[in-house]
Amino acid sequence: MAGLYDRDAKALSRMSFLRFFPQAVIGGDGAHLIGDDGRRLLDFSASWGAASLGHSHPALRDAVTRALESQAGASHLSSANLPAVELAEKLLSIAPKRATGRVWLGHSGSDASETVARAVVAATGRPRIISFKGAYHGGSVGSMAVSGHPVQEGVPKAPGLALIPYPDPYRDGGEEAAANSAITQLESLLSGPVPPQDVAALFLEPIQSDGGMVVPPAGYFEKVEEICRRHGILLVADEVKVGLGRTGSLHAFEQLGIEPDVIIFGKGLGGGLPVSAAVGPEAIMDHKPAFSFQTVHGNPVCAAAGLAVLQTIERERLTENAATVGRHLLERLLRLKDKHAIIGDARGRGLSIGVELVVDRANKEPAKTEAALIVYRAFELGLVLYYVGINSNVLEFTPPLTLTKEQADEGVALLDQAICDVAAGRVDRSALAAFAGW
Repeated sequence: MAGLYDRDAKALSRMSFLRFFPQAVIGGDGAHLIGDDGRRLLDFSASWGAASLGHSHPALRDAVTRALESQAGASHLSSANLPAVELAEKLLSIAPKRATGRVWLGHSGSDASETVARAVVAATGRPRIISFKGAYHGGSVGSMAVSGHPVQEGVPKAPGLALIPYPDPYRDGGEEAAANSAITQLESLLSGPVPPQDVAALFLEPIQSDGGMVVPPAGYFEKVEEICRRHGILLVADEVKVGLGRTGSLHAFEQLGIEPDVIIFGKGLGGGLPVSAAVGPEAIMDHKPAFSFQTVHGNPVCAAAGLAVLQTIERERLTENAATVGRHLLERLLRLKDKHAIIGDARGRGLSIGVELVVDRANKEPAKTEAALIVYRAFELGLVLYYVGINSNVLEFTPPLTLTKEQADEGVALLDQAICDVAAGRVDRSALAAFAGW
């Protein structure tokens, strides 16, 4: 009888595949997934951060059950429904003053990013957007149009899109040098080829996630905000992967010392269900009726899940847990750096962490093949994590916000063994042939 992974490959479109190893799961609880072979896998990805409360959290399960017991329709397109209104009100209550106004509800970070990109241009009358090289704002046509990740090369970009470098202290000479160089390039852009009066908004990730879990230099985004305010350019914070408690503060942008005009939420907002949101001022979010909608936007079941996630983060103090366990996890990973020369850098905030692998620490050549082998071997040992980055060499850690210190230690021990096994040549490189990865 064919295994679940083989059945999946024969039944589902490869256009939606991003496979790193033959992972096939039939269930999960907490920070663990249950494989079709019965193994319990420690999950350090949480489905790219989407399963923010872990798997089968009682609060999420109860909220969805209640919403289905007496379902308030399936949409807010032509009808107000209670869960959607309650979720929107909750999001407005946690938004900063500049972004308080209206909430747009969608299915994913992709449709939310696309909607905001369209809305800021239409509402301001300014035709251009600035984004960052390496940025990943989604997988829809409109969200890819304002992204700068090389995995999306060949996709048409928004007319007038300008991409600027995201400062990387590890690769750009340290915090001060990285920040100064990036600011200089932004100022040169606005004083030359891109007139600031043509720019509607600057899209930013508080940590550049798929670009390599890059943590920006201290003070950099405060200078960016100053420049944008001077020219009337809106700041759009993409909090899809790193927001809602993950970095040890409710909003990741809070650690940058800035206040955005528009915030985009996704992934962890639904705790594993498809829901996204954009929160911003009325002048942008109320630009035009029926400007951006799909039939089941504001679905009451998904909205109920989103509200339950926000309430659970507060009630269980998961932001504080992310800060505490995240520090512990990063400390353990830094110890691995002392042990393994392949680790060039370990960085992050809270439970949003990246470990960059290099062939040689001196020249920082990306260890792309080794990254693929390590996550493959880690899976064999019982640990789920993936790699990201413009060079596909950064191990990404976005575990459930409920992760414990004991589970963090267990995962690091498995990763340690995986690195040792790869270094010793105990992992067959031909095993990667069937997996394209990132």
